[in-house]
Amino acid sequence: MQMENEIKLENKALIRRLKDGDEQAFTALYHQYSPTLYRNILRLVKEEEMALDMLQELFIKIWNNRASIEPEKDIRAYLFNIAYNQVRDFFRKAARDRKLEDQLITRATECYEHIEQLLQQKETAAILDKVIDALPVQQRRIFILCRVEGRSYEEAAAMLQLSISTIGNQLSKATKTIRNQLNISDLSFLWASAVVSGTLLS
Repeated sequence: MQMENEIKLENKALIRRLKDGDEQAFTALYHQYSPTLYRNILRLVKEEEMALDMLQELFIKIWNNRASIEPEKDIRAYLFNIAYNQVRDFFRKAARDRKLEDQLITRATECYEHIEQLLQQKETAAILDKVIDALPVQQRRIFILCRVEGRSYEEAAAMLQLSISTIGNQLSKATKTIRNQLNISDLSFLWASAVVSGTLLS
C-alpha cells in the first residue's frame, strides 16, 4: 500500500511537470507506460506497424492536450482508455470498409510467410535503401533518426528543431510511402534485418 501511494504521488508530480511543458516528464511517462500499452494494442490489432502507429498517435495526443490532464486522475487508466478508444475506432472503420477488412484477414494469415520470403531476396536491403533515399529530405532525416537509429520523438525533435507533432506526422507519411513502394504492410523485420546485415544506409 505504501509503495502504491508513493507511485501515485510520483505520477501526480510527473503530470504537473508535463502540464508545464516539461519534455523530460513526457519522456519519463512514455518510457514508463509505452511497453505495456504497445503489447495491449498489438494483442488486439495483430499488426506491429499499426500498433506502433497507434502508440505514437496516443502520445502525440497526450503532448498536444497536456494542459487538460488532471494530476488527480489515474494516469495509467487514462492512457489505457485512450488506447482502447483508438482500437475501437480502428475496427469501426475496418467494419465500414469491407475491402480493408479482407486485407486485415489476409495479413493476419500470411504476414510472417510474406516477410520471410522478402528477407530471402538478396537485393532487399539495397531496394529499401533506395526507397528511403528517395524520400523528401525532412521525412528521410526523421525516418532514419526514429526508425533506423531508434531515437525517440523528443530526441529527433530536438536535433531537427521541430515540434514533436511534426516528427510524428512526417514519420507516418514516410512509413506509408515506403510501405506503398515496397507493397508490404510490415517494415519492422525488413529494416531490422537490413541494419543487422550492415547494408542499410551504409
